Amino acid sequence: MIVRDWMTTDVVTTTKEASVQDALKLMKRHSIRHLPVVEADGTLVGWVTDADLRSVLIASMLEELSVEDVMVRRPITVSPEDSLERAAQRTLENRIGGLPVVEGQKLVGVITVVDILSAFISMLGLMQSSSRLDVKLAGPSQSLDGVTRLLQDKGAEIISVCYVQPTVGHEAVYSFRIKKCPMDPIIGSLKEEGIEVVSAEA
Repeated sequence: MIVRDWMTTDVVTTTKEASVQDALKLMKRHSIRHLPVVEADGTLVGWVTDADLRSVLIASMLEELSVEDVMVRRPITVSPEDSLERAAQRTLENRIGGLPVVEGQKLVGVITVVDILSAFISMLGLMQSSSRLDVKLAGPSQSLDGVTRLLQDKGAEIISVCYVQPTVGHEAVYSFRIKKCPMDPIIGSLKEEGIEVVSAEA
């Protein structure tokens, strides 16, 4: 999945000449927490958040402050063709809630943490009527392919499979999201094969 498929293209923007109060009113009117700052031709020149603006709100009442005085001048960006994984990594590494999306220097969209989360929830099938099955595989006699075949033999329709990396003192787990179906026969068959079922959600 790429950024282009999940970004918002109908973007609310501001200019660097706008006042702090006007920028805050704009955010409130549109229920947003980030504003790209653009030139008349759509060139991205900055990025400002509601937290940035509120931090100088009192000062702006005493002297004339503009968005240019507060904005981040070289915001972290992504391109429309970047992967969602890259966008997710950038938001997490920099502890930010959204990213401007640019082609060259021109703003073409915005992608937020909520957009990214929505994409991954959709990819994992969490909004569908589904069941979850977590298993551990031990030794060369047990394989992901074998579990997949067993599930299919039991009529289970697999939506997604996630590999949960092991942490210290724990083994790796494979998490299967399958279309809603009776779980007891599947769990029984897995246990007969010696495969440990860590948890199941019908």
